[in-house]
Amino acid sequence: MITIGGRAHNIEEIIAVSKYGYPTLEISLDDPAIVSGWIPQLLEIKNTYGTSFLAHYPNEDNPVDVKILRDKFLPRIKALMEISRRLDINKATIHFWLDKRRAPEDLILGKIELLSRIVDYGADFGITVCIENLTERSDSFAPVFEVISGLRMTLDIGHAQLLARQNTSFGFIEDCFPKIAHMHVHDNNGGTSVKDDLHLALGEGSVDYKAIIKALVIKGYDSTITMEVKPKDIAKTNAGRLHPQSTELRRNLTTCFFKSPNSHDLSEYSFPFQYRKYCCVLHYFYYEFLYKPDNCQNRCNGYAG
Repeated sequence: MITIGGRAHNIEEIIAVSKYGYPTLEISLDDPAIVSGWIPQLLEIKNTYGTSFLAHYPNEDNPVDVKILRDKFLPRIKALMEISRRLDINKATIHFWLDKRRAPEDLILGKIELLSRIVDYGADFGITVCIENLTERSDSFAPVFEVISGLRMTLDIGHAQLLARQNTSFGFIEDCFPKIAHMHVHDNNGGTSVKDDLHLALGEGSVDYKAIIKALVIKGYDSTITMEVKPKDIAKTNAGRLHPQSTELRRNLTTCFFKSPNSHDLSEYSFPFQYRKYCCVLHYFYYEFLYKPDNCQNRCNGYAG
């Protein structure tokens, strides 16, 4: 089942975003010493709002030094997994750079061995480990998935827009789809550096979400999605997603999703206006996967948010 949730990087954001009422909240767990102090608050949030947490583990200490990763990064990840278990977290995203175009083969082989250990740690704690695409393309990940059967992927659609003429999500969807267990959605205008990773609200950049979502729908994506944008942009989206009560909004959503009310042909889906593009993506998933009423009118009237 598709589940769309928010993103928070610190305890203040966690408290703020949890009030939006999303079923999942992906939280940054970086320093075990700090995060362990959050546990009482996090458990209270879970009980108050019914939120399920997903974990986003820290960046690598040094992505090109296997010894540092083995001596520092692995123990930190294991400690964070112990905390994750206390919070009933069962899915975690990890950055673990494996771009075969840029990293030497011996480095990649060493890192695959470490990543296998991380996945084993996850299995011990009941956590699915999902590697997130940074600069990699599908041909960097596909061989790793063959070696580490328990590894899954977080498809970051925004990252896939960078360092590429065409968004590399299409390659991951084609070559690695069975391994995609989570997604990050955000927007940017492409680019070649970290500063271009803007994490804009959808519709404020150039990512072709219509085409990417169509590819995911055809493949049958059925798992979690995190809106990896600033809290203020989550709030804007939340207002449209959770409260589509007005006739005008329903009419806009009808126009947005369908060229004809009774069409179920994917070629008939339409996103004619940019202002609501962010909401369009989320509503598209909710209508298509969660409710599936018989026609467009029921899709609008039967929406339960």
